[in-house]
Amino acid sequence: MPRIERTAQVVWEGNVARGAGSIAAGSGAFSDLGFSLATRIGQPEGKTSPEELLAGAHGGCLTMSLASELTQAGTPPGRLEVDCRIVMDEVEGQGHQVVASHVEASVAVDGLDDDALQAAVEKADESCPFSALLKRAGAAVSVSARLA
Repeated sequence: MPRIERTAQVVWEGNVARGAGSIAAGSGAFSDLGFSLATRIGQPEGKTSPEELLAGAHGGCLTMSLASELTQAGTPPGRLEVDCRIVMDEVEGQGHQVVASHVEASVAVDGLDDDALQAAVEKADESCPFSALLKRAGAAVSVSARLA
């Protein structure tokens, strides 16, 4: 696989307590995703957060990794539905840290039993760059899957 580089642009105005920002993808895939401290720690009110974007990134990466593993095993998926929950918490002496990522997948695939699915999920987690990144950072990563 070739080297991959992607960019995002972030604009923030004001102090952290009352300010607000927006995030745009360098590709143009999204723009003006609003975020603020209030919507980061409280109700989202239609805005995003760095944690939500990380959940999307980890979930998307793991989904592609699982699709690849299933395809290589001769059982390409019909549909994958994946939820990812990022957990940030206070860590003594370190401030707020991302401490966990929990990924749950529902897999629709013909000709696959649960044992084969679990083997594919384990391989997918091992080969997912975002899982590796989070684990190296000390976050707990759990990945589970069930047949749809």
